[in-house]
Parts: sequence; structure tokens; C-alpha cells
Amino acid sequence: MNNHVIKSAHRCLQCKNPLCEKGCPISTPIKKMIEMFNDGEIKEAGKMLFENNPLSVICSLVCPHEKHCEGHCVLGRKGEPVNIGGIENYISDYHLNRMKCENLSKGERSVAIIGGGPAGISLAIILAKKGYDITIFDGHDKIGGVLRYGIPDFRLNKNILDILTSKMKDLGIKIRPNIMVGKGITFEDLFRDGFGAIFIGTGVWIPRALGIKGESLGHVHYAINYLKNPDVYDLGKKVVVIGAGNVAMDVARTAIRKGADDVRILYRKGFDEMPARKDEIEFAKIDGVRFETYKTPISIDKQGVNYNLVNKVQDGDTIKFETDDSVDYFIDADSVLIAVSQNPMDLIVENNEGISTTRHGLLVTDECGRTTRDGVFASGDVVTGAKTVVEAAAFSKRAAMAIEKYFDEK
Repeated sequence: MNNHVIKSAHRCLQCKNPLCEKGCPISTPIKKMIEMFNDGEIKEAGKMLFENNPLSVICSLVCPHEKHCEGHCVLGRKGEPVNIGGIENYISDYHLNRMKCENLSKGERSVAIIGGGPAGISLAIILAKKGYDITIFDGHDKIGGVLRYGIPDFRLNKNILDILTSKMKDLGIKIRPNIMVGKGITFEDLFRDGFGAIFIGTGVWIPRALGIKGESLGHVHYAINYLKNPDVYDLGKKVVVIGAGNVAMDVARTAIRKGADDVRILYRKGFDEMPARKDEIEFAKIDGVRFETYKTPISIDKQGVNYNLVNKVQDGDTIKFETDDSVDYFIDADSVLIAVSQNPMDLIVENNEGISTTRHGLLVTDECGRTTRDGVFASGDVVTGAKTVVEAAAFSKRAAMAIEKYFDEK
């Protein structure tokens, strides 16, 4: 692995106009990173990456590199791109384990962060390093959000989050676990107790239902809930996963690792339309997941899933997917996992005035995370819907600047 990283770094052309950096949502200084790596300046490179993106070590593992940095590498046009993710991970992991943090809080500017996921962690570190007094309120027993409770261990070693949490505490960041801000503690309470600004980064944790018969049966589960703690579920040997996004791939691959023999993904379109990353689809195939394409579920019973076939029809320049309900078909399943996206929780909005939402329940903000209530900011999935970790971190960088400006103008 390390030899591959070194060889890949030496392949970098050090482009005058690095397209890889333009493809990165958080503008990682990739050219400089690789130059420093090749010159033996790994300590300086690690510090630079962390300053640009506090979640660099995580993004280097879970980012869709083929879509962002590596997808824009000029070497990838005719061959293999530079392994940017591998190089970044080597540097960032080295830095994280050796990084020394100190509490710089002056106690003058306090920010309450609701939600300790990617958006909240990024913002907390950025502002804590600038002397802000930060408190994170999180509904789980540990922070990490989707990183800890939504990404399987085989994709992200949770020890990284434990180390990052320890570093955050060294920065003076206070963490209040197992608490849901909304009904018990309101925005008024937070402002009353001296917090000058509030940030919402609660993500999207409410599974979206299919709305079909049988969805409430005992062997039917929602994917996002399953990923929180797969060991408490007894799925049996035959599992059907409905949906074809990254979460669907994660639960399918996890189910196989937990003992299921026959795991199938049921999707109403084809492979080209699947929202999951292409490499995740390929890994799912390698792991033994079977794909049932152009099939749409119509009901669930105790024995499995009833479905109709879907026809892909070319209508001029438009492609349509039309359900053929002339014949019903059936797949046996001991368990059914539903993975068709998630919505945000409405606890905060219901119990605090002045926060506008979209019709899907997402928070309304400007491009810098300012909500419709003065002093309240937000970023990440609770604003954009389910996106990537790096996009949440990039959004939080903009929100951090908006919060600083807010305090300066108070």
C-alpha cells in the first residue's frame, strides 16, 4: 500500500493549472500536498491539509474521488489517475496521530453546535482553533453522526473518530452526548445561557417510507436504522434491499458480512441510473450482492416482496421508466431493508420559532449557512439533503466565516 502511494505521488505531473484542485469541493491544495510529500515534508503537509479541512483524514477514505479530484486528474484521461485519496490519507493519518492541540478559548465568543456529525465537527474545530468557546450537543452517546452510525466499519475505522474526538477535547471543545436540543433545551435557553450563536448540523436521520402495504411488518427494517447497530438485527439468510444508493450498498454488504447468504438489491431502473458510486456497486458485486434491476416493489408480505417489471422506453430525447402491472412477480425474503433516502428530524423546527424549511423539511439558508432566524446557522445534509462528507465540510467552512462576521458586527 505504502509503495503504491509513493509510486503514485511520483507520477504526479505538477500541472501548472491543476484540474484536480478545481474538482475538489473544499479546494484541497493537492499539487502542493504531493510536492511536499515527495520532498519529505510530511509534517508540514499534514498541518496544511488539516487547516484546510479538519476532516481530511476521513474524506481521504470516504470521498467519491472518481467524481472529484481523481476524476479531474489529466492522467486519468488515458490511464490511471494519481491516487490522490491514498496520498492524502497517508499524510493526514500521520498528522492526526501526532498533532498537538491546545485550548485557545478566550471564553468571549460561545457557539452552541447541535449535531456532532461532519458539518458540526468541521465547524467546531475551525472555530475552536480561532479561540471560540464551543459546545456540541448530540443525540447519540458518541459524536460522529453519519460517520460513526451510518458508514460500516469496513469502509471507515471508527478508531479515527475516537482519536479525532480526543483532539477536539484538547482544543477545549465541550461535548454533551445523549441530548436532543428542541423540546427539552430550546434556542431561547441557549441564548439565555450566553451562547452568542447557534449552529445546526443534525443531518438527515428519518428514513423515507415507500408507502406500500406490508411496510410495518416485523421483518421490514429501514437501512439507516440498521447501519446504526447491525448486530441487534436477525435478518435471516435471504435479504432484499430496496434502493440503489450508497446506503443501499452499505447495508447489502453489511448483511453479507453478518451472515446472510442471499442478498439482492431491488431497483426500478438500471445500473446506469443507480445513484450509488460506481466503485461501491462493483464492491457489492464482488461481495456477492445480486442485483434485480428494472423491478419496482408493490407490496411486502411475510414471505417476501411482490414487484412489477419496469420498461425503459426511449421517447424522442427523453427516457421514461414505465411500470408494467399486467403481471405481479415475487422474491422470497427473510428480511427486507428499505433504503430510499432520508429526511431531517423536525424536532428543532417544531419547538423553535423563526426557522424556515423546504417542503421536504430541509432548513432554508443562504450560501453561507445563515438561516431565517438571526444568530442561527446551519450546514450539511440538514440543508442540502444527503450529500458527501467533503461537501458538508466545505459548507461548514463558509458557515464559520459567516459566524465570525456575525460576532464582529454584534
